[in-house]
Amino acid sequence: MARYTEASCRLCRREGQKLFLKGERCYSAKCALEKKNYAPGQHGQSRKKMSEYGLQLREKQKAKRFYGLQETQFRNLFDKAARKAGITGENLLILLESRLDNVVFRLGFASSRKEARQLVVHGHFTVNGKKVDIPSYEVKAGDVIKVKEKSTNSPKFKEVKEMSISVPAWVTVDVEKLEGKVVALPRREEIDTPIAEHLIVELYSK
Repeated sequence: MARYTEASCRLCRREGQKLFLKGERCYSAKCALEKKNYAPGQHGQSRKKMSEYGLQLREKQKAKRFYGLQETQFRNLFDKAARKAGITGENLLILLESRLDNVVFRLGFASSRKEARQLVVHGHFTVNGKKVDIPSYEVKAGDVIKVKEKSTNSPKFKEVKEMSISVPAWVTVDVEKLEGKVVALPRREEIDTPIAEHLIVELYSK
């Protein structure tokens, strides 16, 4: 599947806020949004009144970029959320958070979702003892995510062991063992990604 290969910082500038696509760089003065706090392109600094449709579209684009999904992937996930019982927007966010690449990021094993996706694809993780190299794999409550034994001595994971990691309430992590567990699927109030999911629902409901 095609991937966005241009400069990640352009995406943050387009959405007008940090999407934390480049890990530690996003927290430093090197962040492009700190230097150029306007949209990229020739007309990036011009101010235009956003229509209702424009607001909904931007919210959908922002959500896609936060989690690193392409349009078809995102739409399929939305359709799955719509079929579930409950509130569609909240279901969508829970499904996004339940992706293996996102869980690896939430556990602190990667500095960004992009890096987490690469680590998963390269086969560095197991789920319940079985190797999983599919970033979109949907984790369940009770699943144990662990760094493969052969990968624990890599510089990346040695660095992780030396870090102080803070994780959301719905997961736990044992840094020394390089192991994490999904205690429960997240509730809406436990998801801190700044997304107004109702706008996405309104967009796709037209």
